[in-house]
Amino acid sequence: MTNPIKLVSVVDDDESVREALPDLLRSLGVDVEAFTSAERFLASRAYDASDCLILDVAMPGMTGPELQAELNRRGRKIPTIFITAIKDDNVRNRLIGKGAVECLFKPFSDDALQHALQMALAAD
Repeated sequence: MTNPIKLVSVVDDDESVREALPDLLRSLGVDVEAFTSAERFLASRAYDASDCLILDVAMPGMTGPELQAELNRRGRKIPTIFITAIKDDNVRNRLIGKGAVECLFKPFSDDALQHALQMALAAD
C-alpha cells in the first residue's frame, strides 16, 4: 500500500515565496496550496485538508503565530513550520515552545526545509 499524497499549505504575503516554495515542495512529493493571508487560508477547503502548514511569522492582518493560536483555539492541530526573515533565536525558541515543528530563518536551504517537512509529516 502506498502512502497518500500529503497537502502542505503555505501562508506567506511575499509573492516570491508563494511562487518558489510550492515548486520545491512539489519536488519533494507533496501537494501544495499557497495563500496570501491567514484569513484566506481559514476560508479555504485547505483548512480541513492540510497535513502541514508553512507559515510566515510576520504578515499583515493575522500573523503566523496568531493563525497557529486560532487553529489551536478551534481544536485544529496541524504540524507547523514557521519561516521568517527575523533572525532572532528568542522568536524561534518561543515558536517551537508553542508547538511549532521548526522555525527556519530566510534564506533557508532546501535540505533544512526537507528535514523540517519530514519531521512535520511524521508528527501528523
